[in-house]
Amino acid sequence: MKWEKKDIPQELVREIVAKYKCDQISASILARKGIINGEEIKYFLEDALRFLHNPFDIPNMEDAVERIIAARDEGEKVLVFGDRDVDGMTSTALLTNCLRQLKIDTQWRIPVGDEPYGLSIAAVEEFAAEGGTLIITVDCGISNFGEIKRAAELNIDVIITDHHNPQDETPDALAIVNPKLAESRYPFRNLAGCGVAYKLVSALRFALKSSLFNQPICLLNIRPANDAYIIEIVKLRNLSIIDRLTETIVPGVVGITQTRLPTFLAAQQIFVWDARMQKTAITKIFGKGIEVQMWDVASEIAKELPSTDGKSLLRLREESSLARYSDTEFGEIDVFVNLFISFIQKKEMYFTEDDRQDLQLACLGTIADIMPLRDENRIIVKVGLDSMQKNPRPGLDALLFKIDFAGKRIIANDLGWTLCPTINAAGRMGSPEKAVRMLLLEDDKYKLAAELVDMNKKRKEKGEETWTRIKPIAEKSLPNFDYKFAVVGDENIFRGVTGIMANRMADYFKTPALAASFGDGIVTGSLRSNIRDNPDFTLTPILEECAELFIDKGGHDYAAGFSMRVENWEIFLERLKQKIVPSIETVEKMEEIISIDAELPPSYLNPDIMKVIDLFEPYGGPYGSQNDQLTFLTRGVVIRDIAFMGKNGANHVKLTVDTGKNKWTALYWNAADRVQKDFNLNDRIDIVFKITRNLYKGMETPQIEIRDLRKVGVEK
Repeated sequence: MKWEKKDIPQELVREIVAKYKCDQISASILARKGIINGEEIKYFLEDALRFLHNPFDIPNMEDAVERIIAARDEGEKVLVFGDRDVDGMTSTALLTNCLRQLKIDTQWRIPVGDEPYGLSIAAVEEFAAEGGTLIITVDCGISNFGEIKRAAELNIDVIITDHHNPQDETPDALAIVNPKLAESRYPFRNLAGCGVAYKLVSALRFALKSSLFNQPICLLNIRPANDAYIIEIVKLRNLSIIDRLTETIVPGVVGITQTRLPTFLAAQQIFVWDARMQKTAITKIFGKGIEVQMWDVASEIAKELPSTDGKSLLRLREESSLARYSDTEFGEIDVFVNLFISFIQKKEMYFTEDDRQDLQLACLGTIADIMPLRDENRIIVKVGLDSMQKNPRPGLDALLFKIDFAGKRIIANDLGWTLCPTINAAGRMGSPEKAVRMLLLEDDKYKLAAELVDMNKKRKEKGEETWTRIKPIAEKSLPNFDYKFAVVGDENIFRGVTGIMANRMADYFKTPALAASFGDGIVTGSLRSNIRDNPDFTLTPILEECAELFIDKGGHDYAAGFSMRVENWEIFLERLKQKIVPSIETVEKMEEIISIDAELPPSYLNPDIMKVIDLFEPYGGPYGSQNDQLTFLTRGVVIRDIAFMGKNGANHVKLTVDTGKNKWTALYWNAADRVQKDFNLNDRIDIVFKITRNLYKGMETPQIEIRDLRKVGVEK
């Protein structure tokens, strides 16, 4: 293995420490990861819900909210339709729970058994027969053209909430709420489907309790600039910035009607920070006789945010954390905007315990769908994990109990390796409705949780059995696709494990992979491409090139799926071979490189290092999370003890390493054969490692997990 620690300018580290008030180790890690602008750094150093983006910045959110409120007012029947995976099941439970709390007649549905992915004609027609008038899709819908057309024919409106990549054309739905739409101005594209569903719920709650819903308002601030005045106005709607105006005017040169102010301010509520000062400035600029109706909100804001009392916007800018994180000029008007938003959020209790409960589900969907753990996804997961540990929502508490996580500290990896697969097993084994019913308390939650645990056990057994059988078949397929693609498909592959098999194939063969199940004349396939091994190849070209062969399709850049009629299978494989495979660039297989985030002197290996570990939580795996667990280098520690471990033979090693002031337990997996060959008792070694926590009999202690080691003085 090759150890690689990226060189970074020390002046950059010092700048990060000074500007963002973080420690030097954290600053060096941020710099080495390339996280150097304020907007990115903010989501590593902050976890308050107020840093979440405004849901009304997602296209068509306002239309969706208005239609749902109309459905409530008119007593309509609503159907929430989701997907069968963790993201879809949690999205379904989240939105259904919210609508029922609002006394909306709500039913839900997800594909079960062998039903295809996405909204179906059958679901639409059955809902119409029951008198339903509004369908809301979650984690699906963006590719359901025919189904949504059929809904319109039956006088059913459809709201699509989805996060999958849209095509050039989109379905003719009442509203499509998707941050990836071409016209989207939402600042973060990579929400999970459950994240989008949470945004809809958040927007809906705001609409129902805020007097400002759909009310355009203006925040105005005038400040002197040499011989002129700068007039700055920001127009808000649903606390979202929809327009800005800046005018620089020399007093006495122009009248107010010769500026853009009257048109911009027409029919608006105008709020200012200091009305007396603002009115004085208007008189100086335009003369006496000009009256602008304005409301001074400084004192009202001070009631909710006491730290602002008696301070000017200029002074408050110096104290603003948002100003610190801004990479562009952050003026007094920007301070005013953010103070006003924080004021409304606090005064109207924008975030409540309901949000923390909902974020438990959004957190699960984000981890399960391997969304990048950057930007607001970090807050969604952090807050969701914290809430799940302190006050797990009903249904989820039963599952945590069944998998022995009740009362324990939970991290993102626990979700990815244990909780999410258990929930996902319901969908893979054809009974996803059981997970949704558990989360909605529509049956005995402990009974349903036990069934999920049992299904997960059977899913693992089925997966291992299938992998043993298909691995040699997949290996034989490689020459047919120029060793750039692994393909396996037959009637003996259980449909519920195609995604797992495609993942394992992509990992094992280091190529994009396809696993397909045959049944009743239909082929259901899962595609996977590993960003680590094939970073420049995405699956979108396959979906586009073969679109007319599919019954349905969808997915992300590195994980996708489809169904097709069996007679199209050979055509598809030929097109894959002739048109897709040649575009895949062969990545030269090189020695594995371990990227080091920071070098720690031995004295830094003390309990305080856990503060750095926790700061960078949540961590994810290597398949797109964009935040792998930290890897450190420490030189010159001494091996004081060596023990062997392992259930099926002593394959692993447990070391005790001496750092001078502290001794650490260090686990080294699959390294038994290196003892006495590459290292021995009392050797002084350099180690590359991760730091984790070990929980034993209720006691939590930090430990090292070694990735590689060398004797001091041995270079490679």
